[in-house]
Amino acid sequence: MASVNKCILIGNLGADPELRYTPGGQAVCDLRLATSDTFTTKAGEKRTVTEWHKVVVWGKQAENCSKYLSKGRQTYVEGRIKTRTWEDREGVKHYFTEIVAQVVQFLGAAPKKEETAGNVDLANQGDVGEGQDESLDQAVSGA
Repeated sequence: MASVNKCILIGNLGADPELRYTPGGQAVCDLRLATSDTFTTKAGEKRTVTEWHKVVVWGKQAENCSKYLSKGRQTYVEGRIKTRTWEDREGVKHYFTEIVAQVVQFLGAAPKKEETAGNVDLANQGDVGEGQDESLDQAVSGA
C-alpha cells in the first residue's frame, strides 16, 4: 500500500537561519519556523498557541535561505517529516522531529536591509537527494 510523508507549513522564522557545511562540503541550513493557531476558549477568552518546527534545507537552496531570510520573515516550507535519534555520552537516547525541506518560498516583503523584493521561489534551486540523511547524521553526531 502506498504512503505519503508530506508537510506544508507557512510561518515566521524565530531566528536567523544557521548555515553549516557537512564534511563533504554540502550546505545545510537550519530554520526555526513558528506556526500559530488562535482559538476562543469556552470562557470566551482568545488564546494563541504557537508550535515550533525545526526545518532542514540542503544544497543551493540552503545557501539562498541563509543569504535572503532573517528572523521574522514569513516563509512557506514544503517537505517530509523525519524523526532522528541520537545517544548522549551517558547513553540516554534522544529523539527529535524535523522537516526536511524540498520547497522553500520567501513570503511577504523582505526586510529593508535586503535588496530583494517580493516572493523568491527556490523550489528548483538545489536538489534534495540521497545521502543527505547520512551526512546530517554525521553532522549531528559529530562524526
